[in-house]
Amino acid sequence: MAMNEPSLLLLLGSVMGLIVAALIVLFAQVRRLPGELQQQAELQRVRQEQLSRDLATFQQGSIRMGEELTSLRLQLKRLEDKQLKLETQDPQSLPYSQAARLVGMGASIEDLTQSCGLSKSEAELFVKLHGTRRN
Repeated sequence: MAMNEPSLLLLLGSVMGLIVAALIVLFAQVRRLPGELQQQAELQRVRQEQLSRDLATFQQGSIRMGEELTSLRLQLKRLEDKQLKLETQDPQSLPYSQAARLVGMGASIEDLTQSCGLSKSEAELFVKLHGTRRN
């Protein structure tokens, strides 16, 4: 069965028409690509700027935390030094420590004022505070 020439031409015409239609669609898509690429590039630029701002904020926060940690270390060092100084002092020589010890042993208000150099009201307070420990 041989195809006649008009049907062959019709078939070739249809195929050519499909090829031309496909080329037109591809051409339209290719023409849109630069615009889409430019839009994507703009979105990436905006996102990069936002990430740069976020990074700068995090860096500033880290710097402030580092400064705060340094300050806290210095404060801790001062407190440790102060505590060490207090621990190395003779607790017997401090009037309040001595008064507390004497009250624990049953000393009177007069005993505290004479031996520790406390005022009468201080001695009364020590007796009230430290005298209750015996009960």
